[in-house]
Amino acid sequence: MFSTETIAKFSTTPTPFYAYDLALLENTLIACQKQADSYNYHVHYALKANFNERVVKMIQQYGFGVDCVSGNEVTKAIELNFKPHQIVFAGVGKSDKEITEALNKDIFCFNVESLQELEVINQLAGNISKKARIAIRLNPNVDAKTHQYITTGLEENKFGINAWELDHLKEIIQRSSHIELLGIHFHVGSQITDLSVFQNLCYKVNEMQNWFTEQGFHIKILNVGGGLGVNYQEPDNDAIPDFDSYFSLFNRHLQIQSGQEVHFELGRSLVAQCGSLIARVLYTKKGLKKNIVILDAGMTELMRPALYQAYHKIENLSQYQGTTEFVTYDVVGPICESSDTFAKNLSLPVTQRGNLIAIRTAGAYGEVMASRYNLRDTIRHLYVEGDN
Repeated sequence: MFSTETIAKFSTTPTPFYAYDLALLENTLIACQKQADSYNYHVHYALKANFNERVVKMIQQYGFGVDCVSGNEVTKAIELNFKPHQIVFAGVGKSDKEITEALNKDIFCFNVESLQELEVINQLAGNISKKARIAIRLNPNVDAKTHQYITTGLEENKFGINAWELDHLKEIIQRSSHIELLGIHFHVGSQITDLSVFQNLCYKVNEMQNWFTEQGFHIKILNVGGGLGVNYQEPDNDAIPDFDSYFSLFNRHLQIQSGQEVHFELGRSLVAQCGSLIARVLYTKKGLKKNIVILDAGMTELMRPALYQAYHKIENLSQYQGTTEFVTYDVVGPICESSDTFAKNLSLPVTQRGNLIAIRTAGAYGEVMASRYNLRDTIRHLYVEGDN
C-alpha cells in the first residue's frame, strides 16, 4: 500500500500513469540474485515484460542478462548497456533482417524455435561469414496449468520443436557449418503458481538432454525459461516471489552434468509487483441492477483484463482506512468497447468522481502493451522511492 505522502503526490499528477516502486523493485532483484547465485544460476530478464528505461537500467545494474523476442528489443538492450554476451534472442518469428542484425551485433545466443528457422539462421550466418550460437527450443508437452493464452509448452502450441522432429533436427545440425549448438531451451508458460509444473519440466529436460547426449552432442546450457507467477490477489502480502523454493526445486530435480550452466528467463516475477496503474474516477453511474465506476484509464493503458480476463486488485486511494460503507461496482474504462472492463461486482468503499484508484501488480505486461486506440495519449509514468 502507498504511503500518505505518495498518495498526496499522486493527487497532483495528471492521470492515468504508471507508478513504479523502485525500492520494491530493488528488493526483488536482490532476493532473486541472492537465490540464483547460491546455485550459480544465470538469470536473463525477459524484456517483453517491461521496457521502461529506468526499470530496465536498474535490472541491468544488478548483473542480469536479457531475453529478447524482437530485433528492436535486441537494439534496446544494447542501448541500455547490456553487453552482447548477455543477450539471448528468442521468438517464434524472427525475420531475416532481425537475425542478420543480431549476428552482426554478436549476441550470445539464438533460441531456435523450428527446423526451418535453424536452416535460415545457418544460411544467413554463412552469407556474412559468421557462426551463430544457438540453443534449440524444445516443446516438452508440459501443461502449465495457467490461462490458455499464456500456455506455451504443449504440442498444440506454436512454440518450439516437437519430440517427433528430433531425428530431422539431428540431420540439420550435422550438416549446418555456420551454427554452434550451445544448449537446449524450454518455456512452458507464464504466471505459473503450481511449482509441480516446474518439477514436471525438470523431468522432461533430463529426458531430452539424455537424447542429445546419446546422439553425441555436448550440451553446455540448460535454459529452463521462466514463468514463475506472482500474487495478484494480495500483492502486499507476497510482494516478493518465493525465489528460494523456485530455484531450489530445479537444484533438486535437474540432472546437471559437469561444466553445464543453468539459465532462466524471468520477467513477471521481477517487475509485476513494483508497478501500479493510477487512474481517476471520471463518473459513477447508479443503475437498477448495478453501479458503475468509469475511470480515465482503460484497456489502452492496461490490456490484460480485456485480453485474457486477468485479475488485478483495485484500491480506492482517496478513501481513508477504516471506511465501513462499501458498494458493489463494475469498474470500467472510457474506451468504446464492452471488453474495456477492469472488474465486475467489486466491493469498494463508496467511490466518487475525482477519487484516485490504484490497479495493482501492473508492472508486467502493462505499460509495454499500452496502445493509442481511440487516439489516446501516450501513457505516462512516475517513480516512487522509499515506500517500502
